[in-house]
Amino acid sequence: MPTAVIDEIQVPQRSKGGDPPPPPGHTGGGDGRGDSGAARNADGIYVTGAYLAVATVTMFFMALASAFLVRKGTGGDWLALEPPKILWLNTLVLVASSITLETARRKLRENVFAGFRAWWGVTTALGFLFLAGQIVAWRQLFEAGIFLATNPSSSFFYLFTAAHGAHLLFGVAALVYVAFRNPVAPEGQRFTQAIAAHVAGIYWHFMDGLWVFLLLLLSFGR
Repeated sequence: MPTAVIDEIQVPQRSKGGDPPPPPGHTGGGDGRGDSGAARNADGIYVTGAYLAVATVTMFFMALASAFLVRKGTGGDWLALEPPKILWLNTLVLVASSITLETARRKLRENVFAGFRAWWGVTTALGFLFLAGQIVAWRQLFEAGIFLATNPSSSFFYLFTAAHGAHLLFGVAALVYVAFRNPVAPEGQRFTQAIAAHVAGIYWHFMDGLWVFLLLLLSFGR
């Protein structure tokens, strides 16, 4: 009689699909939701930090832009400075770097790691090329006898380009850091290469847009 009862209990259990019992310590979420949820939380933390950094840099440059406009409108010693023409070529280089960066990120999402490394390397090279172009612009001004203390307008030009260049150099360092990260994160590591690329992309696109704003300010607000 007890055997019959046990059989009646066991048969319905096997009829539910026959899946083996979960291993010890398993908490469910075999569809990956738990891992993806943790990844989303980590992504949100780092992205928030990136936007806070962007906000801080924005306030710094807006303060400089306000000082530029106020100084230009006061005193009679302001002489308009014509920005070197190479700055427009440098701008095209920087805009192109944003395009190649997004191409690299798309390759990473598709798990095409060779394509990601190639396009990410192009982005990094374009970043260095932009910085080299800015140095060429400075040399052109030096050769024309325009220095930091020549006029308030030239002082602001050097200040804007130097400050932007320093912040962009930090962005280039971030690109290099992402390039050398392992695409397959060790178990338990939250800051994956995909998240690092996302955060670096936010900062890089911001520096791109910031430079366009500064160039327009220096060209048409002089």
